[in-house]
Amino acid sequence: MDVIFIQAFRAQTMIGIYDWERKLPQPVEMDIEMAIPEGRIPGSDHISDTIDYGKVVLRIREMLASHSFALLETLAEHIAQMIMEEFGSPWVRLSVAKIDAMDGVKRLGVRIERSR
Repeated sequence: MDVIFIQAFRAQTMIGIYDWERKLPQPVEMDIEMAIPEGRIPGSDHISDTIDYGKVVLRIREMLASHSFALLETLAEHIAQMIMEEFGSPWVRLSVAKIDAMDGVKRLGVRIERSR
């Protein structure tokens, strides 16, 4: 299985269950791994034979700008499903973390893995 990865991708989004969390966008950091769909030609040097990671990043930014989430788990699930449905990846591993959300905690988050 060939895997594309995006590491330490940072963006802002409205996330949290507490009123004070939902007043301003918060920074989140993501590590994403996604399998290249079956049937693609390895080494072909054509973007159509892989996943355009630039489009994945753009699509995630659009999602974060247009949606708010209460839980990191829900945010991670939406991103994983979007990557599988819109980009054809058969497998996704994703971690999403809030940055400096609590005193003395640099990052806190979730990691999920999904496949079809």
